[in-house]
Amino acid sequence: MQLECQSCGARVEIEADRRTGKCLYCGSPQVVDRPPTPGRPNPELAIGFTVPPEQALEVARRWVKGAYFAPRAFRKAPVEEIRGLYVPTYLYSAIAHSRYSAQIGENYTVTETYTTTDSKGNTVTRTRTKVKTEWRSLEGLHSVYVSDHVVTASRGIPNDELEAIEPFDFRDLRRFQPILLSGWGAEEPSYAPAESVDLARAEAAREVARALEGFMPGDTHRSLKQSTQFETEDLRLALMPVWVLPVRFDDEEPPVRLLVNGQTGKVAGKPPRSWVKVTFAVLFALALVAGLILLAMEVAR
Repeated sequence: MQLECQSCGARVEIEADRRTGKCLYCGSPQVVDRPPTPGRPNPELAIGFTVPPEQALEVARRWVKGAYFAPRAFRKAPVEEIRGLYVPTYLYSAIAHSRYSAQIGENYTVTETYTTTDSKGNTVTRTRTKVKTEWRSLEGLHSVYVSDHVVTASRGIPNDELEAIEPFDFRDLRRFQPILLSGWGAEEPSYAPAESVDLARAEAAREVARALEGFMPGDTHRSLKQSTQFETEDLRLALMPVWVLPVRFDDEEPPVRLLVNGQTGKVAGKPPRSWVKVTFAVLFALALVAGLILLAMEVAR
């Protein structure tokens, strides 16, 4: 797609999957304000960057050095490259209706009489208290509003990588304005809403399950089963601030990508593993356990 640079008048080519670019002649940032289409909606909401690049680099460097089970080359690798990117996501909200069944336990205390032998060898009668549980069946309906579940709209940033740097503080969520993207990288959504809704429902279902665990009455419960349906679903495209840092440590290996939450500074990635270190750690743990067992047997003699 071509735009006319507002600073020097040159024609600027912007890739189809990007919302931003720079003029090759004057360096001025350009922002695409595309008309919404069914498969590629425009952003409605956004959270701005609050973590500066220097801070993002510092937390990433500490993370790399602290990856103790990674090869030494990775832990010593320079972390210099950094790019700020507004990642497209969908914010999901819905009303969840659940039908559940469970066994609810009520604890009560009983006093038992028993016989034993005292220190002099005499048979004596004593009492003790014991906690027992009475179980009852319970079933019913439970409804709850679930909101602010973030799922990726980008094929470049898988949902598990995005989850690793969550949460975002939605108190900073604002209505999207194109000027927010000036000077930043921004990606178009590569997943349509219909493609991301299953991910969002799965996350919401886990929240509902936790809510039902806390909703159960009594002292304890077991055999909790549920069936949940969602209605009044809402999926809004929102841009989230993410610092992307490639870590290059081996010419024969692809770089390891680190992500830093551009609002909170939380860092995550998947470091390579040194199987020598992992094996040594496992052997050390087994030796320690064996030593403790031998010590316990020696004390028991």
